[in-house]
Amino acid sequence: MQGLLSVIIPAYNEEQMVEKAAAVIGSVLQGADIPHELIFVDDGSSDSTWRRLSDAAQCDSHVRGVHFSRNFGKEAAIMAGLAQARGDCCVVIDCDLQHPPEKILEMYALWQQGYEVIEGQKSSRGTESAAHAWAAKWFYALISRATGFDMSSASDFKLLDRKAVDVLINMQERNAFFRALSSWIGFKTTSISFDVQEREAGESKWSTKALVKYAVSNISSFSTAPMQLITGLGIIMLVLSVVLGGIALVQKFMGQALEGFTTVILIQLFSSSIIMISLGIIGYYIARIYDEIKGRPRYIIADTCGDDTGP
Repeated sequence: MQGLLSVIIPAYNEEQMVEKAAAVIGSVLQGADIPHELIFVDDGSSDSTWRRLSDAAQCDSHVRGVHFSRNFGKEAAIMAGLAQARGDCCVVIDCDLQHPPEKILEMYALWQQGYEVIEGQKSSRGTESAAHAWAAKWFYALISRATGFDMSSASDFKLLDRKAVDVLINMQERNAFFRALSSWIGFKTTSISFDVQEREAGESKWSTKALVKYAVSNISSFSTAPMQLITGLGIIMLVLSVVLGGIALVQKFMGQALEGFTTVILIQLFSSSIIMISLGIIGYYIARIYDEIKGRPRYIIADTCGDDTGP
């Protein structure tokens, strides 16, 4: 089976990489004689990414581009690319080429063998700080427990059959976590391993603040574990109250005054903190519900470029 392959490439402020990514990925696929289209999604870049992408589309009929009206985030860019794809299967790959393009050939061969979801799993994470590596480890441990899948080496680099793509783009979630949803949907799945490559140009767009926000957003969108944490904290407070209440009653019956004004203050501070944290978690989930019921689009397309008649 020699089906059309759509390559989805989210790009945000990647003016130094879009043309190189188009050339490198296109060369790999043309060398293997795989019919393909390259769909770049410009996530509201503030640099010249869109201009360079438009130039690349004029030079190469395989290249198509989608330009957002503003920055909507990588998840929205991925979903927009999948919605625009015309291929029998789709690959999602980063524009910075830290996902090795030659691995697409392995994925495509596995798809030809009948696999419908081919996961790219990181065998190494490349160069990153110890704090970043530690935070990533805990994030994937939490999301793995939430989803029931081992996501410790998960990435956005994966190939999806058209059936899987149609399921994903028809989901109504506004805050979709692609990395987890593509595993959650099932289908016949296998995986390949890859080493994260060093970025050739530009710099990472992921600050510590952005990564924390990304983690909180995706855990809450895919799991109710934080809500269940509130129940656990309530049980802890109940046990503590029973123990201290029992001590107070015993001392009262024995005619001893309960000393420990400091203890009372600490308990009040502890319980108040738990209450405020619990209200914050509940409020966050209510805010997410509010975002969902407004029904606003995941993204807004301001412009497109490339061949509208297909490769």
